[in-house]
Amino acid sequence: MTTLRDSRSKPLFQRGPTLGMRLFLLAVLSISLMILDHRQGHLDRIRDVLSYAVYPVRAIVDLPFSISTWVGRNFKERSALIEQNERLHQEQLENSARLQRLAALESENKRLRELMQSSARVENRVLVAEIMAVDLDPYRQKIIINKGERDEVFAGQALLDASGIVGQVTRTDPLSAEALLISDASHALPVEVNRNGLRSIAVGTGDISSLSLPFLPNNADIREGDLLVSSGLGGTFPRGYPVATVKTVGRDLGEPFARVMAEPSAALGSIREVLLVFQSAAAQADNAAEQTDEADRR
Repeated sequence: MTTLRDSRSKPLFQRGPTLGMRLFLLAVLSISLMILDHRQGHLDRIRDVLSYAVYPVRAIVDLPFSISTWVGRNFKERSALIEQNERLHQEQLENSARLQRLAALESENKRLRELMQSSARVENRVLVAEIMAVDLDPYRQKIIINKGERDEVFAGQALLDASGIVGQVTRTDPLSAEALLISDASHALPVEVNRNGLRSIAVGTGDISSLSLPFLPNNADIREGDLLVSSGLGGTFPRGYPVATVKTVGRDLGEPFARVMAEPSAALGSIREVLLVFQSAAAQADNAAEQTDEADRR
């Protein structure tokens, strides 16, 4: 009975080391492995194998962050590209405007150089004026310039451009003046044929590209291509400046006068600057003498 009772009092399983002992053994084992791995690298291969096994899990965990980063970067780059494209487009427009302005300035400088060269050929004092406005009346061809009585501009003063005679001043204000173009239907200009000195009157037709010479006889010596210059008669326009080039000459038997049309030398439709001519006293005296001689011959 005693033996049976003793056997029943014994535990079924034998108890192992205590928890503290187990922790101590694990710590010793871990330190030993760390020392061996540090000195001899025995666990490198195991670490490599484990890294391969862990990489898919790491990639799956990192996937949402990678996607969000990629999407954010792409949207940011797209926004930056759109903004850069808009900025470049705006800069292109600004540069195009600057280039147009440079082209306009280049043309203006060219016109001014031509005017200065023309003024060098003028024996009288000249003044450069800019056109401020053009008369919109289709039956009147007038311009407004930015020089007036303050600049000694006077009514009847001649206007030139780099190519020829433009017109004459009809009215002056303190700061501006009104001028009538030679193509106006009410304007008449004494001219002569540069080739032979034949004199006539060039009358405006209301068309800036055309002048008429209505007082030339049918047998007058005038041809297509003849250059018409100012004769100086009347004292308004200086003598010898280009006025127009003869374009057509029509002669009808039985008609007393030829039908002569000429094209103005000045660029009446596109001028921006003009020359105001101040004739010297000597030039005015020469014109007066020529008019006297002309009257004596008649």
